[in-house]
Amino acid sequence: MASALSRALHTAFAPPRYLSLPTVGIDLSTSGVKGALVVERSHGLELSSYIDVRFPGAAFAEGDIADRAAVIAALRELRAKVGVSTANISLPESKSYLFETHAVGTTKEDLKIAVEQHIDEYVPLPPADTAFDIVPLTVGAEGTLVVGVGYAKRIIEEIFSVCEEAGFTPRALESETFAAARALLPFGESGTALVVDIGKTTTKLAIVTGGVPRFATTIGIGGHALTLAVQKHFGVTETEARRVKLSHGIVPGEGNEDYLAAMLSTASAIRDEIARKLEYWQAHAALSGGHEPVARAVMVGGNASVRGLAEYLEGTLRIPVTTGNVFANFASTDVWLPPLDYTQSLVYSTAIGLALREYVR
Repeated sequence: MASALSRALHTAFAPPRYLSLPTVGIDLSTSGVKGALVVERSHGLELSSYIDVRFPGAAFAEGDIADRAAVIAALRELRAKVGVSTANISLPESKSYLFETHAVGTTKEDLKIAVEQHIDEYVPLPPADTAFDIVPLTVGAEGTLVVGVGYAKRIIEEIFSVCEEAGFTPRALESETFAAARALLPFGESGTALVVDIGKTTTKLAIVTGGVPRFATTIGIGGHALTLAVQKHFGVTETEARRVKLSHGIVPGEGNEDYLAAMLSTASAIRDEIARKLEYWQAHAALSGGHEPVARAVMVGGNASVRGLAEYLEGTLRIPVTTGNVFANFASTDVWLPPLDYTQSLVYSTAIGLALREYVR
């Protein structure tokens, strides 16, 4: 385990781009693996290629690899399609422990040593079994405020192992929360935003300031619950229900009152959970002054494009809510057009964010 952890930490220090090999961002999710390869042109960044390889069954269970052979096979297929063997790879948010603390030190290494002495206070794992990294933020009277994220070393070890067996050389491992924020928020943005990733079975929330996640959590309900509501109402197949969900959404219309009620019974559960988490943050920001209030929300994920959902959430959250743009840091569309459509792009935020690690100024 120690050797894998050492390699993981070493990969955080990337060589200059002119010395480095092309690096693909790989998002390991419950449904499959997604890859994104970014290239730099004279006019800016472009998405060179994107790949989605689905698992034949349940390869992950609650963030842990349940079918090692299926994951390796999918990674090998992705490597063959993208033609690149160096990768930045996602770590599951559900297995992470995000924390903030103050530490004393003049360098990042000094700060890490200071945090390590109290790591059991921030990560509920035995210190010997914990891997973590930090991002220094601001310096004050109490020392340097740092944001840290911790994982069980076994998670790091397992991800390294399957990637290397599939023929990938891991360059960096990163929490999907950090990666998605990099894709969705413009480089250098200093404000605070709420990122809402509505997946199939879960909804992931991250509050991000200056590109750094300060809070993250996962809600155990996602867009598939909306699909089931449509299936139950119309008595159609899952495929047809997904089509109806995306085309009809939760927009009021003549004669669709019963359908809308069925959809809102599920959408309201997602909305209420988001509202509770946001209200806590906003209240804490107002009372302590230690946090900036959230100014806007950005939706991403396979269900972010459901018609009317952004407006529905905005009415309760009382902040602007928009669907995300995973190409926020790419070349202008005046000179380049993305190779995938907007709805497709919303599921690639983590993979694209991982690929963008190589281009952060």
